[in-house]
Amino acid sequence: MKHYLKSLGGAVSALALLASVSPALAVDISFYYPVAVGGPITKVIDGMAADFEKENPSIKVKPIYSGSYQDTITKVLTAVKGGDVPQTAVILSTDMFTLIDEDAIVPFDDLAKTDADKAWLKSFYPGFMENSQTGGKTWGIPFQRSTVVMYWNKELFKEAGLDPNKPPATWAEMVEMGKKLTKRDASGNVQTWGVQVPSSGFPYWLFQAFTTQNDVILMNQAGTETYYDKPAVVEALQYWVDLSTKHKIHPPGIVEWGTTPKDFFEKKAAMIWTTTGNLTNIKNNAKFDFGVAMLPANKRRGSPTGGGNFYVFKKSTPEQKEAVFKFAKFMTEPKRAAQWAIDTGYVAVSPAAWETPEMKKYVADFPAPLVARDQLQHAVAELSTHENQRVTKALNDGLQAALTGAKPAEQAMKDAQREAERILKPFK
Repeated sequence: MKHYLKSLGGAVSALALLASVSPALAVDISFYYPVAVGGPITKVIDGMAADFEKENPSIKVKPIYSGSYQDTITKVLTAVKGGDVPQTAVILSTDMFTLIDEDAIVPFDDLAKTDADKAWLKSFYPGFMENSQTGGKTWGIPFQRSTVVMYWNKELFKEAGLDPNKPPATWAEMVEMGKKLTKRDASGNVQTWGVQVPSSGFPYWLFQAFTTQNDVILMNQAGTETYYDKPAVVEALQYWVDLSTKHKIHPPGIVEWGTTPKDFFEKKAAMIWTTTGNLTNIKNNAKFDFGVAMLPANKRRGSPTGGGNFYVFKKSTPEQKEAVFKFAKFMTEPKRAAQWAIDTGYVAVSPAAWETPEMKKYVADFPAPLVARDQLQHAVAELSTHENQRVTKALNDGLQAALTGAKPAEQAMKDAQREAERILKPFK
């Protein structure tokens, strides 16, 4: 009987031990990823999540495809108020202040235990960290990051009598070349535009390329002030408007973000400005020789950075936060960051990723991705403030008013600035 009780006691204490250990054995994390369902990207993400689970059998990752970036932040903020929050998500780097203001996230620094963890936090390009850190803390981890680049059709350049290997390096050259590249039929209808810069979806982002090139910044680092009505900002907008109204080398009105790569494939536009995130898409679909270049300069070269960061949500358990830290670290390891960049066209987020054999081989055969990497030294932080959605909308509304001819550039920017100041007043 004594033996029986002893073994029963042992079994009970073993069970108690198991009970105390088992929560650590299986940690579930849900991961919002901004893409509409289906397509090759979801396969890549599913594959990466499965690889992570193989390496970390005690963690289950559930990717949830949450629509656009806009849909994702909306869903996350609704969940923060309602309780069913994911443990991690890839959300725009520019939504950092909003997520902090909503008390939705915790900084990664709090989870960095070892020297290796701390070194990892310092391993990313400084240009990407400008939108990932504030107040001395790291709130976001760069994952799918980008800059705006120019793609040009070398065949159309040849046909226009231009050097197919020499894209425009300045604003003046872009106008000059654009005039030679714009093709009209006998009735005067445009068949090919010289240049196309999309103004739906992310107008502020493309506009920030023009303002950076005109050597003016749109906001302060604390995210409490905007400078939409500065003369150099108005000048940059006037140049964009003039491409269409004065030089007639750019489509009039609002140009769709989503159809711009397609217009390029169909030779409806000889040069386009869009994200490096479109690189793999263009490489796979353009049936002609194309080039990728840094954006043309005016007073300087430049582009804003863009794209999404990993965040870790406050309402997660300590075990889940630890699991997210591991997952973000896994997803941004040099080898994986390189493969992700190859699969998608996003910029590999750390210098170490560019040193991997995979990346070296890829760029030896296809050097285009180096353009975005090299442009990082001319890049600025993407427009990001407190109340970011509303402050950005004020600018987008102003840009669209100017591009459609509803308001002169100066008036449009004055109105946008007044609205931004009203929204940001509580944060002063």
